[in-house]
Amino acid sequence: MSKKITIAIDGYSSTGKSTVAKQLAAELGYVYVDTGAMYRAVTLYLMRKMLVSDTHFDKEAILRHLPFINISFVFNKEVGYGEVHLNKENVEKEIRLMEVSQQVSKVAAVPDVRKMLVKIQQEIGKNKAVVMDGRDIGTVVFPDADLKLFMTASTEKRAERRYNELKDRVDDIKYEDVLANVKERDYLDTTRDDSPLVKAEDAVEIDNSDMNLEEQFEKVLKLAREKTQE
Repeated sequence: MSKKITIAIDGYSSTGKSTVAKQLAAELGYVYVDTGAMYRAVTLYLMRKMLVSDTHFDKEAILRHLPFINISFVFNKEVGYGEVHLNKENVEKEIRLMEVSQQVSKVAAVPDVRKMLVKIQQEIGKNKAVVMDGRDIGTVVFPDADLKLFMTASTEKRAERRYNELKDRVDDIKYEDVLANVKERDYLDTTRDDSPLVKAEDAVEIDNSDMNLEEQFEKVLKLAREKTQE
């Protein structure tokens, strides 16, 4: 009988962390948690309150609003995973917009935001049988995770993937703007003071620049199967 494990998937933006995490959770029958979606939901809330924009960032007001933000995941059987809800509203589509992507790294750098969401994440995963992806899962949220993966790919390849994802949903989207956003998020994610993006010492690094989704999934599933049989 295979044992239940905690799987932490970290890495740069647009490396397909969520895609492979969803696949893995479905295959293993585990709970899937997209922590990036949680930060995006907080960002969407703050943008709606006019507290965060390209030219405005009211940190004091942000801290005052945190107690009024409720993030949850509600399973949608049609897609096969839990979609993120902000104060009981399904915001799965809204949080993926470019406008949110441009602000989320700034919001994620606020220590009180990270503290609030890490607490929720640890509560969700306390019983194992969970696949969680983000930026600091293997280093902060679950430093003792049974399997840690670190996803990476070239900047250009990641921008291309993000552009292809957005071009059918967003008018006038330009590859150059997406590339600039990817580079900016990399800088903000790796240089922030609180829980910067770093590869855990015991994480398995996977560069998927030249992998298709099937190849990536097979590699990750093999690693997970090995851990559940230990």
